[in-house]
Amino acid sequence: MNYLAHIFLSGDDEELLLGNFIADAVKGKQLERYPTGIARGIKLHRLIDTYTDTHPVVSETKARLRPHFRKYAPVVADLYFDHFLANRFGEFSLESLEAYTSRVYTLINSHLPNLPERVQYFFPYMMRQNWLLSYAEVSGIAQALGGLSRRTSFESGMERAGEELLENYTLYDADFSLFFPELIAYVEEVLPELRKVV
Repeated sequence: MNYLAHIFLSGDDEELLLGNFIADAVKGKQLERYPTGIARGIKLHRLIDTYTDTHPVVSETKARLRPHFRKYAPVVADLYFDHFLANRFGEFSLESLEAYTSRVYTLINSHLPNLPERVQYFFPYMMRQNWLLSYAEVSGIAQALGGLSRRTSFESGMERAGEELLENYTLYDADFSLFFPELIAYVEEVLPELRKVV
């Protein structure tokens, strides 16, 4: 669910960005259906997820969230980190978040007919409601998690995730500050090898 982080970590490579963005809708070897650059982005997305899921700082974040959100703690953690990236975007990019998200929406929309059906379904809502820009505000994250909560088959508690973020904001911000630079360094390390393999 952390769309902004995945997109941002793709840098200026448009095919890499598209693959990274659609990866959750591409199962297993379905990536072989896509051009090399997009397939590379799908692979990068999977590497980022594995790195994130096994990182000790993220494990601490999820442990803090688990009493409130149980199995949905990783989803909440992902969106919290997207909030901090959006909120502090100027620390990581010379481009404003507003300009960046507008450019990204235009790129994705221009390729939409060739993207997975699931992406074709949700992306118009994402662009119209400007999810990526809204992540910069706690209210935007709260709204996103509230929407996810309504779609779960049993009570997830995610509708209260905005309150948890506000109550322990400095703790989650500190987690992000430790984790995200290491994630950037990891991506910079694996990309050259990924370009050789895929």
